Amino acid sequence: MKRISLFLFIALVFASCSSVLITGRKQLLLVSDAEVLSMSATAYKQFIDSVPISKNVGNSAMVRKVGLKISTEVEKFLINNGAAADTANYAWEFNLVKDTTVNAFCMPGGKVVFYEGILAMTKTEAGMAVVMGHEIAHAVAKHSNERMSQQMMAQYGASLTDILLSNKSVATRQTINVLYGLGAQVGVILPYSRKHEYEADRLGLIFMAMAGYDPNEAVAFWERMSANGSGSTLEFMSTHPTDANRIANMKKVLPEAMGYYKK
Repeated sequence: MKRISLFLFIALVFASCSSVLITGRKQLLLVSDAEVLSMSATAYKQFIDSVPISKNVGNSAMVRKVGLKISTEVEKFLINNGAAADTANYAWEFNLVKDTTVNAFCMPGGKVVFYEGILAMTKTEAGMAVVMGHEIAHAVAKHSNERMSQQMMAQYGASLTDILLSNKSVATRQTINVLYGLGAQVGVILPYSRKHEYEADRLGLIFMAMAGYDPNEAVAFWERMSANGSGSTLEFMSTHPTDANRIANMKKVLPEAMGYYKK
């Protein structure tokens, strides 16, 4: 039983490996695109039906304009780089909702939502492109699928740990399982989420540059976010990098992004 479980565990990992566009990072995707898109569409509809859409015509138009410019360039890049089939996964939609929260997100499948509260931080069209590029990058890199897959693996790993410890005392098994849970959360799940954020920053800079927005604007945006107090949580116990680390990493990848800049 132990050998069979371990064999299936390893086989599942190798059968489900993929690579992220541009960065080339290997990732584990255990959920099909169709399943992710179905869940995403349901969640997005529930969200949109539950919040008021912004009545600010100008800002709403800018969100759509920036989103369309970046998504168009992303699809062109996919087509020109052997990933044309992936474009079928996107039905782009860009909405601004009436909410003071400083936030934005992009669901798998290209459903993008900006909250009015983040406009005080974006300031300009280029600032909005920073956020738009970052959020679209999460979708293109299939981070939601990867996060679900990681959680599935963590749950499977916990079950496998219990099987391998079956000959130990109940007290020993309980103690090790508690430590496993803490290790999975701090050692795997949270760091992977920070890795996703850094990757979305890098891809986001490239995507906005493809659409004709100066990626240098990203540093100014995150400096405003930092001044607003967005990065107060310790990075070790957070799913997001600290603002200082994020800005420092962004400066390192700016030269790469500028190579895609279309003025």
